Amino acid sequence: MVRVLVVDDQDLFRGGFSLILDAQPGVTVVGEAADGAEAVRKAVELRPDVVLMDIRMPGMDGIEATTRICRSSDARVLALTMFDLDEYVYAVLRAGASGFLLKDAHRDELVAAVRVVAAGEALLAPTVTRRLISDLVRRGGAVPGLKARLGELTARERETLERVARGMSNAEIAAALYVSEHTVKTHVSNLLAKLGLRDRAQAVVFAYESGLVVAGAHSWE
Repeated sequence: MVRVLVVDDQDLFRGGFSLILDAQPGVTVVGEAADGAEAVRKAVELRPDVVLMDIRMPGMDGIEATTRICRSSDARVLALTMFDLDEYVYAVLRAGASGFLLKDAHRDELVAAVRVVAAGEALLAPTVTRRLISDLVRRGGAVPGLKARLGELTARERETLERVARGMSNAEIAAALYVSEHTVKTHVSNLLAKLGLRDRAQAVVFAYESGLVVAGAHSWE
């Protein structure tokens, strides 16, 4: 059973999301929160598997709440926003969110997103990846100090990380590297552990911030 905490400052959205999710087999809404501070408290109290987190809220916003929840629990955060080019998308992913979803997404997309994130996968739409790239370019590219950490990875793990950052699935990476999907999963698991990352979403951010992947360049081509 996937346990979900729904966080949104608007009653209409919060109630609507809860109603949809609670009606799904294998999913239960264990609580609701109207702001970030309440979300942090309830995440500790209710121990949800997934926190459906609005980004823009008064008081403690979704970014700060995501940071605190990811530091203090194993809950995975699925961020919600009204716009696919929301200026806070990059920040909430860096804070530890495992995925991103538009508030006007179809109910089936919402349910599927919650299941994907609960299963430990990342949910990054192409628009979000482009946003990450444009933000990194605007901020000046690689973050000092991160490049050295790439030395902790094997050559195969670096290749895998590079392709994860390009949005390739495990099946696509396996085909490109001529290995099995199981091997790719092992590489992904190992590189996440070595770099101290929660999931593929943070791996994408790390790959760009470390300079491993440069916008517009494909080193394997």
